[in-house]
Formats: sequence, C-alpha cells, structure tokens
Amino acid sequence: MSVSAPPSPARARPWPLVTAAAVCLLSFTAFWVAQRLAHVNMLDVMVYRAEAETLRSGGDLYAMRATSANLAMTYPPLAAVLFLPLTLVGVPLMRTLNTAGNLLLVLALIRLSLQLVHPRISLPAARAELWRRSLWVAAIVVWCEPVWTTLRYGQINLLVAVAVLWDLTRRPGGPGARWAGVGIGLATAVKLTPGLFVVLLFAAGLLLWRRERGAGAGRGMNPWLRTGLTATGVFLVTTLAMVVALPDASKTFWTRTLFETGRVGHAEETANQSVSGVLARLLHTDTPGLWWVAAAGLLGSAAMILAIRAALRGDRAVAVVITAFTALMISPISWSHHWVWCVPLLILLYDRATRAWPVTGAVALAFASFALWWVPHDPGRPELHQNAGQMVLSAVYPLTALAVFAGYALSEWRSRSRGRDTALVERVPRPREDDLREAETDDARVAVRAPQAVAKE
Repeated sequence: MSVSAPPSPARARPWPLVTAAAVCLLSFTAFWVAQRLAHVNMLDVMVYRAEAETLRSGGDLYAMRATSANLAMTYPPLAAVLFLPLTLVGVPLMRTLNTAGNLLLVLALIRLSLQLVHPRISLPAARAELWRRSLWVAAIVVWCEPVWTTLRYGQINLLVAVAVLWDLTRRPGGPGARWAGVGIGLATAVKLTPGLFVVLLFAAGLLLWRRERGAGAGRGMNPWLRTGLTATGVFLVTTLAMVVALPDASKTFWTRTLFETGRVGHAEETANQSVSGVLARLLHTDTPGLWWVAAAGLLGSAAMILAIRAALRGDRAVAVVITAFTALMISPISWSHHWVWCVPLLILLYDRATRAWPVTGAVALAFASFALWWVPHDPGRPELHQNAGQMVLSAVYPLTALAVFAGYALSEWRSRSRGRDTALVERVPRPREDDLREAETDDARVAVRAPQAVAKE
C-alpha cells in the first residue's frame, strides 16, 4: 500500500478558510430559517418604507403613522431620503434584501472590530486570517439578542455601527484615510447618538495636539482632529441640505420632534436598556426627569474621561468601545437592538482577558441570554410594577456595561499604582560605599541601608 504525499502548503492553506465559510453559511441559513419560523414582522423596515413613501407623496413626515403599531417617524429628515430605495421593490423582496443585507453587515462589523483590536490584521499578508476569524465569529454572534432583534425588526443599527467603525479603523496614509469621518458624520445626521464619537475625536485630538506642540513636535492636525472635523463638516452639510430641501420637516424635527422622546416609546419598557429606562422602572414612573439628567451627566462624564485617557495612550479599541456604550447608556431611549456594539466589546474582551475568560463568558452570556425578555412585558405596561429580581433582569445590559467600565477603571488604577511604585523605586538613590564605611552606629547603618532594601524589593 502506497502512502500518499502530504498536501503542499499552497493546497492545504485554503481549507481552514473554506471550513469557516461553510460553518458561517450554515449558521446564517439556520438563523434565516429560525427567523421565518418565528414569524418576524420586520416592523421597523416597514416604517422606513412608509417614511420614504410619505416623502415621495409630499406628505407630512412627522404626522405620518405606519403599521398596526401606529409608529411615527423619529429620525431627522435625511433618513427618509436615504430610505427612498426601499420603495423601488415590493414588500416581500424588500424584507428578503433587508435580511440578507443585515447578515452581510454582521460580517462587516466583525471584520472591522477585528481590525480595531488588531490593526495589523488588516495588512494584505494577513487578509486570509482576517476573513477566517470574521467568518467563525459571525457564525456565533449572529445569535446574540441585539443582532437577532435588529434583524427581527429590520433595523439600521448594524449599518450605523459599520459606518462608525469604518472611519475609526482607517490607518493614516492607508486606503480611504482621507475619507475618515464621512461615516460618523452621516450616522450622526441620521441617528444623532453617534455624535458622541465626535466629542471623543475632538477631545483626544486637541489634547494630543497640545501635547505635541508642547514637545515641539506638532506638525499640522493629527488623525483624531482631522476625522472629527470631517465628521462635523459632513453632518452640517447634510443637515443644512435638508433644511434647504425639506424646510418644513427640518423645522418640525429640530424644534419639536427632537424633544418628544415619548413618541419613540415609553421610557420604562424593558426593551429600553438605557439609564433612563432603568430609573423609570426603579422609580415606577415613565418620566425619570432630573434623576436621569443627573445620572446621565455623571456617568457620561466619568466614562468619557476613561475613553479619552485610553485614546491618549493609543488604545483606540478601548476608547471606541467605551464611547459606544456611553452613548447607549445616556441616551433617553436605547432599545436592546441598539446594543449591537456588544460585538466589538466581546472581541476586545476575548483578546485582552485571556487569563480572565470567565469575564468574557459572563459578558457573552448577558448578551446571548435574552434575559431582559424574561420579565412581564406587554401593552399593559407591567414594567411600572417590577419587583427587585425583575428590575435586575430588565437592566442586564446597563449593569453589564457598568461592570465593564468599573473593571477597566480598576485595572487602570492598579496599573498606575504599579507604575508609581516602579518610578519610586527607580528614583531611590543607591547608597555610596563611603557612606556605609562612615556609618558608626547600628542605627546609622540601618538608616543608610534602608533605601537599598527598598530598591531591591
């Protein structure tokens, strides 16, 4: 019996990638079937279509109501313009294309998240490995609650996250670097909450510019400032274009609709995973008012300090993830499907917490458990009468985010403490031999040798 020669590296190399692609395709197919068996209604994409149809017919965008749930438009006017292509096909095909598009966006979000955590993996030599990892991760995270619910409603959360991450993973001088900021600007013009990334860009950019100028090394704008300026410019240009093209709708949104958070839904709904929702359920009211303002202000400030400090240290992945979760926490309404930012968080934790895998497992379980839906939720608004256990379950995402923030802050404090100790040891002068010989008493010898003992520790 002859022994066949082992496959050459050129022939063997593609198999891991092919296997990953096959597993991902199988998982996506099972996901598609499961969504059809669950009779998902894709309610939000139907609202998007109705908004575009209202725009085409010249109707009042913010007086429009759509679907059996009587839902209103809550986005700026630009969104209706971007939704116009939805009216070019029939409803069944629109739903199919929406599901297929969102599944591709899952893959894009994972790919960009991996590039954010491992910038070198985007180099041409590592492209096959990037695709292999992306496919394996996509086969798993597609089943987590935020992603499932995004596809269930036909939402645009994945598209917004991809637009933001595309900007924040551009390498200076690399492909598309000069366009960095366009995605964040457009995302902010459509959904507003991505505007917190602009705050991060300007804060980090200005502080870095000041540091470089103080060191005599400042030469023009750094990438943070440049991206922030581009994002701001795109936001202003598109918003002003809508003011010119749709003056009545723009006036209605920016002077009235923007402040009507109630038209989005009730604050206490279990699907609302923001600080506002937690306080509403805790206080048994749908208007947490000043309690929310104070809590959002304190939490937002503390979290953004962490994000900016991470950016200044060059840890872009941590800065981006903290900013994303801060925006979700302080927004008046952050539905569970908005938390698709759990994908880059899980990738980051898996990469950084190799010796603390239970932490990554616990966070993954929080987003995969659907725990927030274990509590009573129906049009009768039972969330206003939750007990302590139900409140914990319906606050699973904010509690997880707070735990991540606290854990990161604690690790940074410990790192700085160790750094100060190391600096102290390095500054302790070594005693000279002459000093040791000249010391005549035991007390003097102890006093002279004490710094040396500290240095050895």
